[in-house]
Amino acid sequence: MDLKGRLLANRYEILEKIGSGGMATVYKAKCHVLNRYVAIKILRDEFTTDEEFVKRFEVEAQSAASITHPNIVSVYDVGVDGNLHYIVMELVKGKTLKDIIVEEKGPLPWKWSVNIAIQIASALETAHKNHIIHRDIKPHNIIITEDGVAKVTDFGIARAASSNTISSNVMGSVHYSSPEQVRGGYSDEKSDIYSLGIT
Repeated sequence: MDLKGRLLANRYEILEKIGSGGMATVYKAKCHVLNRYVAIKILRDEFTTDEEFVKRFEVEAQSAASITHPNIVSVYDVGVDGNLHYIVMELVKGKTLKDIIVEEKGPLPWKWSVNIAIQIASALETAHKNHIIHRDIKPHNIIITEDGVAKVTDFGIARAASSNTISSNVMGSVHYSSPEQVRGGYSDEKSDIYSLGIT
């Protein structure tokens, strides 16, 4: 479904698709109220019929919106327009850590890597102090800006997806998940730290 040109909530004009994942598609959009560009993550159709999932998705997105940190992608708004459930976020110019690793085709410089790891750890520390666990730390969910700033994205979405009604293959890479998460058990702050170590 092509949403280009669609106006969400009478305010967000969808300009182009910029990415997609297992649960959502991401678009670049223009907010006509604040006259700025934003990223909008729209939940895939197959999840919008699952009321429990949609409710968890919204609750988690709202909790993610409560955290402010230079290394966390800011969440500006959460909403529904017709059958489209969306999250409006800061538009970050850069590449995912996954793309950078693939492009380098080898080990990244250790000083650069340590700097990025410290930034991600700082983001997680702030989230954990606010009782928010990411649950899906992996290179795909870390954007490195053109200035070398690490930005963690997709806070809380993994929790919504851990609902029994969602098939496990949606969650993507188990390579980065802690043993307790893979077993379907309880996950907490330590699970994020484990995933950061693997990343």
